[in-house]
Amino acid sequence: MPDPEVPAPVGDAPRPSAPEAESGAHRAASAPSPRPPRTLPLDQFLHRHGFGTRRACRVLVWEGRVTFGGAPADDPDTRVPAAGVGFTVDGEAWMGAETVYLAMHKPPGHEVSRKPQHHPSVMALLPPPLVERGVQPVGRLDTDTTGLLLFSDDGDFVHALTSPRHAVPKTYIVGLAEPAGPELPAALRRGVRLYDENQPIAAHDAELLAPDCLRLVLTEGKYHQARRMVAAAGNHVLSLHRPSIGPLVLDESLPEGAWRWLTPAEVAALRG
Repeated sequence: MPDPEVPAPVGDAPRPSAPEAESGAHRAASAPSPRPPRTLPLDQFLHRHGFGTRRACRVLVWEGRVTFGGAPADDPDTRVPAAGVGFTVDGEAWMGAETVYLAMHKPPGHEVSRKPQHHPSVMALLPPPLVERGVQPVGRLDTDTTGLLLFSDDGDFVHALTSPRHAVPKTYIVGLAEPAGPELPAALRRGVRLYDENQPIAAHDAELLAPDCLRLVLTEGKYHQARRMVAAAGNHVLSLHRPSIGPLVLDESLPEGAWRWLTPAEVAALRG
């Protein structure tokens, strides 16, 4: 990944008058100096980014397989910024980051689990260094459900998006087994009784897009919730696709099984 672009200077600022200059100097003198960026030994940096044990990362450097900031790296003890600088390992470009945030277009036939039981794991669709550094799925999707799936190694971010207390809306497009009328979304909005639940569970929103297609918005993440709610309302799910989580909408041009980095603006929007 290329280094982020740094905006070019746009010209000299006008020189302040004497009182302004004196005031500005006073503010500058009293303002706290910015904290220097955190640094790490290069071998520890590579280890934290998922490239093996620290010993293995030292070997990567000694063998000339690492560049940092566009220059060859030959000393594993060199201190480097913990984030914000590009590097390569075996020619593959990466960006230094203390936490990572990813979006995937989940394909059918994959389990959202690090220990799949019957189907391949979505983790197998990510590069090994991301898996090694500890990214985890943000919530779950059923094996045959497709759509937007997030990953991160930021525990606070994962909790904020999955905790029922935060009520982050997740939108699903539901293919129905039987044609439905307005009574189906009305029942889902009102609430339906699920097995093992003491109270009826209501959809945040529900709308028929066609007699056999429903838009369903949920803010909880109960086991097979969309399928169970539709069944409790008298129909059955043939297909399930999640196009959005909160404000983030899946880019449908992203192929099934592919992933991309989230932008800082997208992460901030998801945090709310």
